[in-house]
Amino acid sequence: MRILLADDHELVRDTIEAFLTQQDDFDVVAVNDLHEALARVEDGFDLVLLDYSMPGMDGLAGLEKMKAATSAHVAILSGSADRSVAQQALDEGAIGFVPKTMGAKSLVNAIRFMGEGEVYAPVKFMTEVTEDEPHELAKVLTEREMQVVDGLCRGLSNKEIAREVDLQEVTVKLHVKTACRKLGAKNRTQAALAAKEAGLF
Repeated sequence: MRILLADDHELVRDTIEAFLTQQDDFDVVAVNDLHEALARVEDGFDLVLLDYSMPGMDGLAGLEKMKAATSAHVAILSGSADRSVAQQALDEGAIGFVPKTMGAKSLVNAIRFMGEGEVYAPVKFMTEVTEDEPHELAKVLTEREMQVVDGLCRGLSNKEIAREVDLQEVTVKLHVKTACRKLGAKNRTQAALAAKEAGLF
């Protein structure tokens, strides 16, 4: 299966690409934005994965542009888009919606599913009631957690954040842990991405 992956977050893009290229039957091409994806899609792909918040997407307008440019299946990737965005993407013809917080095995299975022309969206994500919807994140995080996540978004270490906000490093570590839980993130990198995509920083 030939897969075109478009995501402007280098770490996320490289991680997903690494997961997928471990599969013998996956041929992956990774690009930085929608413009580059549109330029490359003519090379012929079975599945296109578009990051919801990367440059050029303009919400789901990028989905429409890509669908007009290729007969390949097109799916949306996101670290923090809510159910309404996911549902809108599916309604507008996306073959699927894939949260970036998915584990490697689940991601591979989802991509195989979409590659076969089956619509994919995580049932739990689409149906679960949660207080962690992106527009509620600012209300969910405490002031200290917001300060810590701001530091994560700027690539600071726990020690650097502790010095900046006048806290003990162990306290910062605790705030990172609770912020990750509230953001639905598995680690500090995903937490920073989720906060950025939600427009918190």
